[in-house]
Amino acid sequence: MLNSSRGPLLYQINTRGFLFELGRSLGRRATFDDISDAAIARWAELGFDWIWMLGVWQTGPAGRAVSRSNAVRRQEFKQALPDLTDDDISGSPLAVQRYAAHVDFGGPESLTRFRSRLRNRGLKLMLDFVPNHTALDHRWVVERPEYYVQGTDADLADQPDNWFRVNTCRGRQVMAHGRDPNYPGWPDTAQLNYRARELRRAMIDILLTIAGQCDGVRCDMAMLLLPEIMQRTWGERAKPAEGSPPIDAPFWPDAITAVHRTSPDFVFLAEAYWDLEWTLQQQGFDYTYDKRLYDRLHERNAAAVRGHLTANADFQRKSVRFLENHDEPRAAAAFQPEVHRAAAVVAYLVPGARFFHDGQLQGRRLHTPPHVRRRPDEPVDAGLAGFYERLLETLRGPVVHAGQWRLHECQPAWSENSTFAQFIVVTWQTGDGQRLLAVVNYGPAAGQCYVRLEFAGAETGRLLLRDRFSDAVYERDAAELNSCGLYLDMPAWGLHVFDVTSSGCIVRIDPRERA
Repeated sequence: MLNSSRGPLLYQINTRGFLFELGRSLGRRATFDDISDAAIARWAELGFDWIWMLGVWQTGPAGRAVSRSNAVRRQEFKQALPDLTDDDISGSPLAVQRYAAHVDFGGPESLTRFRSRLRNRGLKLMLDFVPNHTALDHRWVVERPEYYVQGTDADLADQPDNWFRVNTCRGRQVMAHGRDPNYPGWPDTAQLNYRARELRRAMIDILLTIAGQCDGVRCDMAMLLLPEIMQRTWGERAKPAEGSPPIDAPFWPDAITAVHRTSPDFVFLAEAYWDLEWTLQQQGFDYTYDKRLYDRLHERNAAAVRGHLTANADFQRKSVRFLENHDEPRAAAAFQPEVHRAAAVVAYLVPGARFFHDGQLQGRRLHTPPHVRRRPDEPVDAGLAGFYERLLETLRGPVVHAGQWRLHECQPAWSENSTFAQFIVVTWQTGDGQRLLAVVNYGPAAGQCYVRLEFAGAETGRLLLRDRFSDAVYERDAAELNSCGLYLDMPAWGLHVFDVTSSGCIVRIDPRERA
């Protein structure tokens, strides 16, 4: 399987939490203007291309009140922050009241200056677009109730978690809370109706406004707008209230095309699940979450991971690989240390975009919901931080940046040895002969295998394999690697990431050494 060109590196930051911690150090409320040039320079030095600031937009008191009064939510918050107070609960950043930078963060002008400083370091800014719903106190709830999915008194009585009553310009009405079809409604939101023509036009106008404030959007739960999902979730309740014919065509192709008319380089990233990633890519998304790879890595299923990586090359190029985000457990808590490192090498040394979450690089273990602005203090895991430093150095290097990627088949080291199935082996190679070899035993037991490498331009002579994550150096005969293959004998969750270069001299290798 071949693929080329490195995808971008994306770094996600919870805006409210980040600025709150910065404000504590300053002794006052912090805005985007207080993010230092040194911090921005550090992001660029680490190799990131994009900074995704989660939760930039204006939220309101209605969402905050829901978060503070919801007993189930409060228990979740207290698990993350045992000394929780009401002041710590700022509400969901995805219950958007208005698509303008929050006044607490300095407002639109401060965001504009921050974006300019990012650009000066070669960084792009990604913000959120929450298409499925609005906050309860969004002005449309009162002024444009026809934009929302509406119900009846019977709906409210039958499913009080999914519906609410509100005073609008057209009198008292029952509206739906935003939700996906598998869970109860989100009580701090109101569900938009994409079968209504005027709502679609209004949301495209919002996207055009957002495109003037950043370089790309991460679209929250993007698959919920697909006509088949709308039908599954809402059925006939999603008929337009104004009596015009319902629209059942996909929203995303029209919206993305409209934005690209004025901002052709604007990037769309979809949060996507339920195997609908390819569908959204075909509708115009530049990138989609790769939750399947994430799940298979958590299942410790090497065969499923390898099978996933044989997918269509274009699909892989548009996939976003990650080990954690604001919705998922911290990787350092979900994986044992050796599994964490192995999973990271597999996830990030394949084609596509690479997505890292603030705190992941330091080994944070406690997941703090984005409703809460304060996170507990945690020590830096020095070993894991050092590992990520080396991994990011590899990812920003020319081999991965401009090389051609290949997934290799592994063969049994001897008959009846099935541990070869635990191995995941990939190579990167540039046209000028720079080579990288990553080998991972993604399994709970020691394993052995052979893998044929067939490096172009290195069919004969001696090759040096120098590991980026240890002091290991091996010399191997190139012709043997092409014919018999490289013999691997590695412990459970073992990994190597080798720079492969031609040897100018013979290095004495102990025959007992094993790659």
